[in-house]
Amino acid sequence: MQGLRLLLAGLALTLSAQAGAQGREPTVTLSGKGKIEVAFSPQNDPEAALLAAIDDARELILVQAYLFTSKPLARGLIDAQRRGVRVEVLLDAESNRPSTFSVMPELLAAGIPVAVETRYNIAHNKVMIFDPAGSHAAVATGSYNFTRSARVANAENLLILRGNPALARVYADNWRRHRDEALAVRSLDDMPERKGKKDGREADR
Repeated sequence: MQGLRLLLAGLALTLSAQAGAQGREPTVTLSGKGKIEVAFSPQNDPEAALLAAIDDARELILVQAYLFTSKPLARGLIDAQRRGVRVEVLLDAESNRPSTFSVMPELLAAGIPVAVETRYNIAHNKVMIFDPAGSHAAVATGSYNFTRSARVANAENLLILRGNPALARVYADNWRRHRDEALAVRSLDDMPERKGKKDGREADR
């Protein structure tokens, strides 16, 4: 009897999960067009590619980062903001606390809007979206964390996808969904309490 109850309970959980999954689209399909720039670290220099894309931005840069410790990238975003480009940043809360090497203090000091994600075990996106409303929109994504280790010591990949405004809009819409769930941080005092150690977290600098 106990075995039957366990079997029925397992079946109910499976059906519930399937029902929840049925309400989701498995993917978003877009037409492939434009140009793709590819960089692998450490043999290439993904950071230089990102800095060039930041320099090319004209109106808006949206950032999602799990780890963000790269001072050159932070300076690039700050310089972009100073020349009139709107820059907004989303960070994983646990990986960008004051006790880490996160560049969050530099971004906040420069007046760049920063928000932290707390809903997920890991907010693992590594994305920069450039001018998503424009014809020269671009998306940078891949395994590459915005860190020195990712540049010089890790095996990473970065794609910069240009000439596909529809793709940039999809990424920008996803960024805004995450921003709506995130907590705005105006100073380090606004950081939420630590939830406790999370399994599977990465360490990088």
